[in-house]
Amino acid sequence: MQETAFFQLSATTAILLLAGFYGATFLMSLFIGQKNENVDGFMVSNNAVGFGLSTASMIATWIWAASFYASATSGFKYGLSGPLHYGFWGALMILFIYPFGKRFRQLAPKAHTLAEVIHARHGTSSQMIMAVSNIVGSCISLMVNFTAAGALVSILSPLTFIQGVLIAGLGVLSYTLWSGFRTSVMTDFAQLAAMIVAAVIIIPMIFFNAGGPDVLQANMWRLDAEQASFYSMKAILEQGAPYFVAVLAYAIGNQTIAQRLFAVREDLIKPTFLTATVGYGAVVIGLGMLGLLALFVGLEPANGDMNNIIPQMASTYLPPFGIALFFLLVVGSLSSTADSDLAALSAIVMTDVYAKNLAGGRPNPRRMLWWGRVTMIVATMVGVVFASLRLDILVMLVFVGALWGAIVFPVIASFYWDRVDNRAFVCSVLSAVVLFTIVRFELVPIQGAVAVFFEIFSAIGGAVVLGLMAFGFLGRRIAIGIAAIAVAVMLPFFIGTLRDYIVLMGSLTAYGVSATVCVALSLRNPLRFDFGLLAERVTSFHREQEAVAGMPAQPPVAEPAKA
Repeated sequence: MQETAFFQLSATTAILLLAGFYGATFLMSLFIGQKNENVDGFMVSNNAVGFGLSTASMIATWIWAASFYASATSGFKYGLSGPLHYGFWGALMILFIYPFGKRFRQLAPKAHTLAEVIHARHGTSSQMIMAVSNIVGSCISLMVNFTAAGALVSILSPLTFIQGVLIAGLGVLSYTLWSGFRTSVMTDFAQLAAMIVAAVIIIPMIFFNAGGPDVLQANMWRLDAEQASFYSMKAILEQGAPYFVAVLAYAIGNQTIAQRLFAVREDLIKPTFLTATVGYGAVVIGLGMLGLLALFVGLEPANGDMNNIIPQMASTYLPPFGIALFFLLVVGSLSSTADSDLAALSAIVMTDVYAKNLAGGRPNPRRMLWWGRVTMIVATMVGVVFASLRLDILVMLVFVGALWGAIVFPVIASFYWDRVDNRAFVCSVLSAVVLFTIVRFELVPIQGAVAVFFEIFSAIGGAVVLGLMAFGFLGRRIAIGIAAIAVAVMLPFFIGTLRDYIVLMGSLTAYGVSATVCVALSLRNPLRFDFGLLAERVTSFHREQEAVAGMPAQPPVAEPAKA
């Protein structure tokens, strides 16, 4: 290892690797592209993606820059249980959308975004809350991935951070721009295959070059009592529980998952999501083991930055060929998520901003495509600019996570309970976000009666999370029973204790307040909603008519959505 603590590829090698990677994906997009692009194909591949492509795309999309580095940080910080907490709860994020996803598709089989279905259920204000949260979340994800690209390039090559950001931004945009989501799915498959091959080579090579099983036996003394335990309370309270709470928030609030839910064939939803759950968990836990191995060998992160753990392990224990593979592994992981973010943002703007609002429910398909591609260009520029500034995005990530937590119960309840209306949805989300902000940023002292108030709502929030998870698989009665037991168990434990774990308290408060307000206002609503209206109001934007024998299909016709 060099004095800089990192082995660096030459500038020529780095440029050739990046040009080869993005050049290959661009060539793939040329074969996928269509001269007369279909709006529904651009956004959700006409709701007809098969098992292999949809599963690979789901896994590749969620192995993104943050999880790539954070899994290793978990292993380094929390020891034996760290990678398991990160990978297991992250995998549940995919699993627990499955039962609710089947309901969404059953009610609105031709949907493009979840916000579009919320518009059909409640109206514009609820729709825009959903759409704005998705837009902000995808923009932050895009920024994180471009930032990771710049950091990787600057660490492992003579190229600068800004050059790395620009190359990643232009590279991802180049192959996503023309065919949108369809290109994202196809390239995800190739990127995941390349990532798996690289990981299968890199992880064992690092492990054995570091000393193999012998180094684990000889260096157990480096782990403290918490790190050496699979049942570490520190790991559970600081990482496991907050991730557990975030599972449904990310599954419901993120358009990249919803987009794949609406794209896969309806009869393949279950096997797709189950397989993606296992695949994601296995890959991420494997990457987290590199952080655990770094802990065993006594590695000190360069400049105290945990994100340097994996690059340091790679540069210390891999030959130049292995470092080149590692370079492509990281570039592939962040690119697969970045192109998904661009596709998600374009679908939201095309459907929820233009079609349902600006066009008044009578969109022009050609103009929709223009909106989608312009959105991708603008989003890439914004992501590159903010990534170049190296802003601290932690506060924004926490805020968006809370917003997603605040919408989980109102969104799910809206598709099962016919008494939930627009007022209940909007008021519950806004009140949850306000109270979360107060407790998370400690705008008032969290002590005494104020602390007890938030701890009570946190106990309700914990019960809501467990109840919703049980509801998805076991039904309403069992879910209500589990939620009631959970409140009874958590309430005495939380009061006086949870105030020491502000992050967890804030997340649980968002769930508890939104569920309480939503239920209270919905019970006062005498009207009932007919769920059969959703399929009528949410339709394809292109209607493909059957071709006469030997004749081409009729030109696409705009299908106006009902208000």
